[in-house]
Amino acid sequence: MTEHTEESVRAEVRAWLDSNWDPDLTLLEWRNRLVDSGWGMPQWPKEWFGRELSVGFLRVIDEEFKRVDAITVARKGATTLAGQTILTHGSDMLKEKFLRRSLTGEDAWCQLFSEPGNGSDLAGAMTRAERKGNKYIVNGQKVWTTSAHLADYGLLLARTDLDVPKHDGLSYFILDMRQPGVEVVPLRQMNDHSSFNQVFMTDAEVAPEYLLEEEGDGWRIATTTLMHERRNADSNRRKVEPTNRPGRIFEEEAEEIATAMAPYTWYPQRSGRVDLVIQRAQETGKIDDAVVRQEIAKLMALANSADWTAKRARAAQEQGRAPGPEGSLGKLAASVVARAANRVHTLISDADAMLTGDDSPMDGVIAEVLISTPAISIAGGTDEIQKNIISERVLKMPKETRFDTGRPYREVPKNALPER
Repeated sequence: MTEHTEESVRAEVRAWLDSNWDPDLTLLEWRNRLVDSGWGMPQWPKEWFGRELSVGFLRVIDEEFKRVDAITVARKGATTLAGQTILTHGSDMLKEKFLRRSLTGEDAWCQLFSEPGNGSDLAGAMTRAERKGNKYIVNGQKVWTTSAHLADYGLLLARTDLDVPKHDGLSYFILDMRQPGVEVVPLRQMNDHSSFNQVFMTDAEVAPEYLLEEEGDGWRIATTTLMHERRNADSNRRKVEPTNRPGRIFEEEAEEIATAMAPYTWYPQRSGRVDLVIQRAQETGKIDDAVVRQEIAKLMALANSADWTAKRARAAQEQGRAPGPEGSLGKLAASVVARAANRVHTLISDADAMLTGDDSPMDGVIAEVLISTPAISIAGGTDEIQKNIISERVLKMPKETRFDTGRPYREVPKNALPER
């Protein structure tokens, strides 16, 4: 077995890029070539479009891709989460059908987890998937589904059994989003964006082979998806921005980015825009205000600490450790930083922060920060959920008292429509 080193991996990927990278290819042609080479997801198994390299080599590979400005595999919507989940839990048939197309960008994905009737209690999902003959019939409603209006397929968590405890009655499916039984309705946010959707399923159909593992395994599989989401273990190794470089491939990538990233244009604002704080304080003269300076110092301390936590998570990934509670630590830290940044921007801009239109600071960016930051405490798992995970899994504190475990979910009071 060949022993890989940073030098050998760098030399190998550089030689392959020098021989194969061609900006005049179509985006699909290049990505198929990349997928076949294994350099698109080098940490994946060889039989599934990878090279079985340690994730510790991703930095080196990234540097070589940046050297020639080469495009990576597709990273739109929940595509990466779909790939990781199917790779871990999917049958060979599902891997054959979906992994390549998720990496080339031919299929777009969304995540059908949250529901309006169960808040942060993901295990309380009431969307039903009932086996009838040679198919499952799905009825229910999902909410906060990013990019559902663009998705070809959805990662669906649905209840297949009401007569067991709630975590045991969930199953995990791949749902065809283009079928007549699926209706996607956009939700308008207070920052005037529309990134999220409601999804209504009325007698939608799923073939049995689109069930991941077995009935009742849904909670365990969903945990895999959520760990990757919170840790962002496979975040894009290339900044998702179009380039002005000439070549057909860059033109097609720009079109893809414009469509795929449209729902996410406000995401930098929901994180608080710490990067703008010093600039704004200098522009407004508030840098001379002792109270503002003190709040800026607190914010920078929080932001740097959060960054160090993220670096620890990346270091754990490079050592090959499975995603763990550090994802929840980073997620909660991001919420704390966003709220602190919101407060500091308000101190700096005063009432002007509430203005829109031509008078709004930084063409409305600061106002958008103020009305977007609450989202980060909710999306991807609420702050309260992250605190529970940290207390139970990191601090080893006793679990809070529960009244909905150990009994059939049919008997548990629910904030949901009566079962059919």
